Formats: sequence, C-alpha cells, structure tokens
Amino acid sequence: MDVGGSHVKVLATGESKRRAADAGPDLTAAQMISAALELADGWTWDVVSLGIPSPVHGGRVVSDPVNLGDGWVGVDYEAGFGKPTRVVNDAAMQALGSYEGGRMLFLGLGTGLGSSLVANGFVQPMELGHLPYRKATFEDYIGEAGLQRRGKKRWRRDVADVVAKLSAAMEPEYVVLGGGNAKLLQELPPNARLGSNDNAFVGGFRVWDPAAPARIAD
Repeated sequence: MDVGGSHVKVLATGESKRRAADAGPDLTAAQMISAALELADGWTWDVVSLGIPSPVHGGRVVSDPVNLGDGWVGVDYEAGFGKPTRVVNDAAMQALGSYEGGRMLFLGLGTGLGSSLVANGFVQPMELGHLPYRKATFEDYIGEAGLQRRGKKRWRRDVADVVAKLSAAMEPEYVVLGGGNAKLLQELPPNARLGSNDNAFVGGFRVWDPAAPARIAD
C-alpha cells in the first residue's frame, strides 16, 4: 500500500491492476485504513506493507505527514488491517523497489520531495526535502507547490540544480527520480534515470522478501 499526498494506492500479489482513492491534506490514518480496506474488497492477503510519507522509526510513525491530516502517530496499523503489517517511509519503499545494486539516491518528485539512499544492502530513509534551499526548502521548490508557483520551465531547472547539489553531497553511483511529477521532466540530469510509481509496490513486496537486494534500515 502506497500512501501519497494525492492518492492512496493498493495492490495485492497476483493482481495486475492497482486500485486508488483520493487522499489530500485532511486525510487521517483512520480514513486511510477505511479507504484501503474498501479498495481491497474481493482480494485476499496474508501481510501488509504500508508506505507513509513521514519519518518512520522501528516500524512506527514518529510524526504526522506534512501533506496529510493529523493522527498518524501511535496508530496500531496491524490491528487496523487485521494482518501482520510493516510500516515504512513511502520513499524508502519506492527506493527499495527501484534498487538495482550499488549506491543509489532516490528522489520522489510528488506532492513533496521524498528521499532515500541505498548503500551496503540498506535503504536509509531521509528527510532531505525539508533542508534549507535558497529562500525556503528543497521541497518548497521542487514539490508540487513549487511546480505550480514557478511553472514547468523553472521547476525543471530547479530539479536539475537540486539533483546536482544532493548528488555532490551523497555521492551516489546513480540517481532514480520517481514520484508522479518525474514524468514532466524533458531531460534527465546526468547520472539519473526515471523510476516508476509501480516500483513502490515492488518495494512493498520486497519488504517481506528475505532474498530482496536490500532491506530498509530501522
């Protein structure tokens, strides 16, 4: 299950088509669980992988998502779904699904800016989007609000600049640009490739796979 600022998306093993419902700035954890269970009606599953756009430590949400509603901290998600549930950062889950070895920086261009670094067999979730950049933060410039405020042309230049700066700091072997707005890029920055939103589900399946190429750090 992939929870974003715009949609809640679900996919079960063996199914070919994901299902989605609207999210938005007022979405609570309880509403998300209800929507997800309704979306999954008719499917069967044994375990749940849940990607949430907020910091997650030891499988627990430690702060409410910036772009969603309140009430995500302290929720018993396993009880909500009635199945064993692993909660992870959404960018980390997509990074895990995008990973092809080596040292990889993942940046999710969506409602906000998701980020993770994969190295030495571990996916390390990060909150790079909230670091200072120019007159605000990285997320303010290359998240959805920056795209709407500055227009596609300047947004694309900003993305290229942010990728260059974060690459210089993190020294990845390659960068994967995912998220719903990555498709708006006309040219990719050096050493970068486009990811796919479906990789979030690949990562979700890998969360439970002991043979996965990496695992998400606690």
